[in-house]
Amino acid sequence: MARPVVAIVGRPNVGKSTLFNKLIGSRLSIVDDTPGVTRDRIYGDCEWLNHKFLLVDTGGIEPNSDDIILSQMRAQAEIAIDTADVIILVTNLRDGVVASDHEVASMLMKSGKPVLLCVNKCDSIGAPEPDFYEFYNLGIGDPIAVSAAHGHGTGDLLDEVIKYFNDTDEDETDDEIINVAIIGKPNVGKSSLVNKISGEQRAIVSDIAGTTRDTTDTFVENEYGKFNIIDTAGIRRKSKINDAIEKYSIIRARMAVERANVCVIMIDAVEGFTEQDSKVAGIALEQGKACIIAVNKWDAVDKDGNTMNEYRKKLMNDFSFMSFAPIMFISAKTGQRIDRLFEMISFVHSQNSMRISTGKLNEVLAGATARVQPPTDKGKRLKIYYMTQASTRPPTFVFFVNNAELFHFSYQRYLENQIREIFGLDGTPVRFIIRERGEGKR
Repeated sequence: MARPVVAIVGRPNVGKSTLFNKLIGSRLSIVDDTPGVTRDRIYGDCEWLNHKFLLVDTGGIEPNSDDIILSQMRAQAEIAIDTADVIILVTNLRDGVVASDHEVASMLMKSGKPVLLCVNKCDSIGAPEPDFYEFYNLGIGDPIAVSAAHGHGTGDLLDEVIKYFNDTDEDETDDEIINVAIIGKPNVGKSSLVNKISGEQRAIVSDIAGTTRDTTDTFVENEYGKFNIIDTAGIRRKSKINDAIEKYSIIRARMAVERANVCVIMIDAVEGFTEQDSKVAGIALEQGKACIIAVNKWDAVDKDGNTMNEYRKKLMNDFSFMSFAPIMFISAKTGQRIDRLFEMISFVHSQNSMRISTGKLNEVLAGATARVQPPTDKGKRLKIYYMTQASTRPPTFVFFVNNAELFHFSYQRYLENQIREIFGLDGTPVRFIIRERGEGKR
């Protein structure tokens, strides 16, 4: 069975994200004193007393707000409540019980789900302060005193959480799940693509650039495999980063690339290639990820019979530093070629994970060096004794040579092209490691 889901909800700025980070043991959710920092649902793995479950951090609920972002945050929290097995309502001892707490509590009781009342910022050890007992007025049950910042009371809270788990719940692990990071500059349609894929309003979508600040995960299974789609905050130039929250978002995006197997680099078909697109792609390239360039909003481009070919040629020149990456033209709005995108994700992942035997590699090496002799310098010729594959993701090859300085970049590129011609390795970077093994050297 699937892991239980536990949702952390409450009004803005009561410490939900701090509690979330404390319970999962890492700073996955953005923490800041600004109300409304967490906007989308954030997922994290949590374990307590051999019970594994999925913890969900949500944006603060403002029950009566007409603000477009706050109203969508409220909708996101409602989705988390609907999908949760247990709900933790977080309140704040310093503020006491306010009207919003009563409204949120009323909403949760109507859900029919088990609700635990957490009173955060109980930082002193010992008997609770007199104000603590005011929270019984919410009518949810016994409040649990917690200090998310220091960790006090979190064990008591988790003890109560796991009481609601079914003993037959098991952790569902699957090594076949492909982690896919959707990356790109702000407002290219990353969240729209995630929502189209999942068939629900999974991430907040608006015309305001930078709406997505955290990374969000969506699990999808279809005929092409099992996928964990990671939506990321748009990555901007450093000169455009004006506040600490957005800096955190860029860190989250980089972390999302780190844990991804495949990166879908989205660009805006209407705006075309920009310098920032190359910088975003460079992050994925540096980390050796399988990559796909997805040209979004293709439905909004005026086309004739040759538009796609001309656009592709231009992009191949713009992305010449990662010519291995396939280019796809999609529309997150209409769903155009989304199925084909999943097929390509599965394919480039297999290429990124490919392992080639040493025997086959050296057959290709022998043929390549016979056709084009290794370079020489001052009468001394490069000798490549043999090569082997050291690792995958990305495919990494080790060459044993007599003199590493003679192994010029141009000849490395030639051998890379020969290897790709024989074995494919489409959609993935490859790396070369040069080792000297000349006479008299160990």
